[in-house]
Amino acid sequence: MTRIRRMYQYPHGESLRRIPNGCLRCLRLVLRGESGMSTAEYAIGTLTAAAFASVLYMLVTSDFVTEALTSLLRQALSGQSR
Repeated sequence: MTRIRRMYQYPHGESLRRIPNGCLRCLRLVLRGESGMSTAEYAIGTLTAAAFASVLYMLVTSDFVTEALTSLLRQALSGQSR
């Protein structure tokens, strides 16, 4: 709050102390900028990662992939080549 009062003064030396607290709160919100943007970006990234993980899980647990991995593992353990 002191920083805001130092930065913004009227031409005749009057400080912001004469301005009601509600206006100072509004000024702080304006000066804060985009400080909340990183939270929204992290939320979108987390949702994207969760969606990708669910698609990957559905793909790996499908019958086709399970059979392909099982046959590949059996061939590797038995020493057979394709």
